[in-house]
Amino acid sequence: MTVPMAAVHDPGIPLTDRQERGGRPVCRSVLGSRLRRLRRDRGIQLQEAAREIGASVAKLCRLELGQGGCKDYDVAALLELYGVVDDAELDEYAALARGANAPSWWQEYSDLIPSQTETHLGLEEAATVIRSYQSQRIPDLLQTAAYARAITRLGFPQDPVRTVERRLHLLERRQQALTRADPPRCWVLLDEAALRRSVGAPGVMEDQLRHLLRLHLEHPTVTLDVVPLAAGGTAAVAQPLTMLRFAEPELPDVVCLDQLTGTVRIDKPSEVDRYRLALDNLAASTGTGTDAADFLARVLHGH
Repeated sequence: MTVPMAAVHDPGIPLTDRQERGGRPVCRSVLGSRLRRLRRDRGIQLQEAAREIGASVAKLCRLELGQGGCKDYDVAALLELYGVVDDAELDEYAALARGANAPSWWQEYSDLIPSQTETHLGLEEAATVIRSYQSQRIPDLLQTAAYARAITRLGFPQDPVRTVERRLHLLERRQQALTRADPPRCWVLLDEAALRRSVGAPGVMEDQLRHLLRLHLEHPTVTLDVVPLAAGGTAAVAQPLTMLRFAEPELPDVVCLDQLTGTVRIDKPSEVDRYRLALDNLAASTGTGTDAADFLARVLHGH
């Protein structure tokens, strides 16, 4: 039997800061994971739960996987079926259901980014640890405005000026994560080739390298390591990637791969483990004698 969401005691309990920042993608993932765990703990099969609330198996499967929006009454009906009666617990589910459908700040840029990239932005906002490797360019979160503008012009040569500015505003908003009250821990592996590749007008790359040096020396939550060209084969078989880790137990580590047409997200544990091993091997290839600050200073001085 279905009941309206209003019947679920809902005085307006707020989401956690991380869930609120992560917006719809994070709320949907957390909500779906919790509902799936409830169903399994009760020993109820997917088909049985779908039949009891008058939904299709495909619809319930999407809900449990955090894919797409959800109806308040579907969530309320599932909670009733699973015997959830504690007011505080019901409040948490109601807040997650609201967050799963609420627009996020990046929705105003939805015409510029594909749906899979929107999911990436939400996960990035909620992450407590960001590990990445870049071989061709400086990572988005560490780019200066001038470097970002040059990269954007190269990647979207047909964009009018206004669209370029909107892309840069989106990036600037993402970069605010590094200076908020509880920033994520960022560990970035930079390939030497990305540091030596000139981008933009004269002076742009020099300013970018100085910015990286300041971040490494002055920002306590940002750590840079350089993968030298001498690392050879280890770096040759790796591809640029970002791995995100979260405080919420319902959110497993995910890997994000940038493509020309969007971001590919990988969350299958066995595949994530392979990428984690690749990052670990790259980190080992930096060598104990490669200090990022010294390396950046040498490149700045043309060595």
